[in-house]
Amino acid sequence: MKKLKVLNLYSGIGGNRKNWGDNDEITAVELDPNIAKIYQDFFPEDKVIVADAHQYLLENFENFDFIWSSPPCPSHSQLRKHLSMASGSKPIYPDMKLYEEILLLQGYFKGKYVVENVISWYDPLVEPQTIQRHYFWANFIIHPTQFEKDNIKITNKQLKEKEAIEILQQSHNINLDGYNIKNKRLLLRNCVNPKVGLHIFQEAYREKPRLF
Repeated sequence: MKKLKVLNLYSGIGGNRKNWGDNDEITAVELDPNIAKIYQDFFPEDKVIVADAHQYLLENFENFDFIWSSPPCPSHSQLRKHLSMASGSKPIYPDMKLYEEILLLQGYFKGKYVVENVISWYDPLVEPQTIQRHYFWANFIIHPTQFEKDNIKITNKQLKEKEAIEILQQSHNINLDGYNIKNKRLLLRNCVNPKVGLHIFQEAYREKPRLF
């Protein structure tokens, strides 16, 4: 079977990619070199590029068969709007790079794609599919499947930091104990559950009609 050329944008530490296996040619793009190093340790067979994922997509999308993109979510997040605003944070514009990528892929990309983000505080400008705590924009149908809720409690009043990290590591089967890196809890919270990531990757290659 021909190997797929897979692009994993804003890869983080690779939660979405964890269960994909090593049968395909996977390129990961991550801006933070410290996070990229962890990803490379976890997935030594992948090609890891430290770069701006948004620009990399524009310049390279035609070279891949499957693209996964997870653009930054804070400006779209209900949490940021409701909790941060309550504590005095100023409003910010929703980052339209999310929709730039959706429309680019929708209009120009010949392969299969999925763009992931949080469930937004506003009505999405392009209709997504929803699984667990995420929106997914894809050009294939993602069959609805039930997944356990992620344990992503927010404040130390709800859960101590060390305990929260341990719960998230167990949930995702990802171990960061050997890494001296800030915001481990946030890194783990930002991961798409590996079971969800595998389900969507498999759904992309079912025999069924494309949405676009």
